[in-house]
Amino acid sequence: MSILTLASSSAIRATLLRNAGVEIQLKPARIDEDGLRESLTAEGATPHDIADALAEHKALRIASRDPQALVLGCDQLLECDGQLFNKPLNPQDARCQLTALRGRTHRLHTAAVLYAQGQPVWRHVSTPRLTMRDVSDAFLDSYIAANWDEIRHCVGCYQIEGPGIRLFSKIDGDLFAIQGLPLLELLAILTQRKEIPG
Repeated sequence: MSILTLASSSAIRATLLRNAGVEIQLKPARIDEDGLRESLTAEGATPHDIADALAEHKALRIASRDPQALVLGCDQLLECDGQLFNKPLNPQDARCQLTALRGRTHRLHTAAVLYAQGQPVWRHVSTPRLTMRDVSDAFLDSYIAANWDEIRHCVGCYQIEGPGIRLFSKIDGDLFAIQGLPLLELLAILTQRKEIPG
């Protein structure tokens, strides 16, 4: 079985992969995400394509250092009515983002790109749709205060595997993709390539 190098420090992605029985190592890729996102946006790229490009840049950064490695790059963008949201800077920013999202439907573009032998061999973008309840100001304040340490690394300021699920009235799409990884599709390609037994 191959060791999968995850070009990320995401604890959630690492947990999903380990729980699925995939042997991994973490090597976070340091890229200028903000600069790349701004450049692609200025060029008219869609959120789908921006997420894909960011995932590929992360995989490429690690694969270029170790061409023999099997490397997975991932990224996730939140889009609501054409506006892109980033990870919150502080609790006040989280409050602003959640206020903007409540009562509305947004999309998460969750991208994954797999490199082998220094080349991209697979890519996938899932786009779940989530509808947030019109939650009260008091609920938002208590939610952010109680969960800031967990949500500060999350685009959209929520984790559906925790109390963040209470923010939503409807979810359409893959729950693994919402957590940051199109897991079933990834496991399928790893099995097909005989990187993992199956």
